[in-house]
Amino acid sequence: MNDPYGVLGVAANASDEEVKKAYRELARKYHPDNYHDNPLSDLASEKMKEINEAYDTITKGNAGNGARGGYTGSAGGSAEFTQVRAAINAGNLTLAEQLLSQSSVRNAEWNFLMGSLYYRKGWLDEAMNYYQTAVSMDPGNAEYRQALNFMGQSGQAYRPYGYGGAPARGGCDACDVCAAMMCANMCCRCS
Repeated sequence: MNDPYGVLGVAANASDEEVKKAYRELARKYHPDNYHDNPLSDLASEKMKEINEAYDTITKGNAGNGARGGYTGSAGGSAEFTQVRAAINAGNLTLAEQLLSQSSVRNAEWNFLMGSLYYRKGWLDEAMNYYQTAVSMDPGNAEYRQALNFMGQSGQAYRPYGYGGAPARGGCDACDVCAAMMCANMCCRCS
């Protein structure tokens, strides 16, 4: 394996926070979910494996310094919730809900995933509450903030990156179609 600090692009004397930040940025960039149906998928998987190994090597070496386990599930996510993210992505909301309810961890990511689950179920008020909790627990997480921001914008649909359906911006979903049909119906009645 290459120098783990070099793989993450940090100095050998980097703080735990600097290592974690570098890891998260690289994970967001190279996670294989970002390259679904892309010829670069295999390369991204290999790079992500190298990044995970480097992070694990550094954090295990720094275990006495308060370092925690790696984020191997998805961009910025923990390994514990990998299966939850996969279930939500696949539309298997029953499994995702079961896994979340069995988890003893109730951290920011858990709240974000509960919000994503409820969003996919169409329970927008519950989704908003969980997203707000996730952001309050980890205000520096861009994924959580993005979810909350989109939920807060009236008329904007939010789809967590990689969770099927239309893209968060510029896409068309069932809500867009229904709203357009209602407007057209109202215009026809006014004439």
